[in-house]
Amino acid sequence: MQKSKAIELLGGNTTAAAKAIGISYQAVNQWPDILPPRIADRVAAALARSKTGGSHPIATASMAPGHKVPGWIR
Repeated sequence: MQKSKAIELLGGNTTAAAKAIGISYQAVNQWPDILPPRIADRVAAALARSKTGGSHPIATASMAPGHKVPGWIR
């Protein structure tokens, strides 16, 4: 998953993304451009917990090559 896509899905800015996941905005700023599976999974979990999570499907196209969508999202 792209960092920019994750931030967009989690509220559109670094502060909102950090709040949704429960980390600092500085930690979000340090994310790589292509999120590793452990961070992408946290993004997916935050979306699943949110009220709007169902309206933002995580498609395999948004994932980095070789990363798979967790089965519970499908």
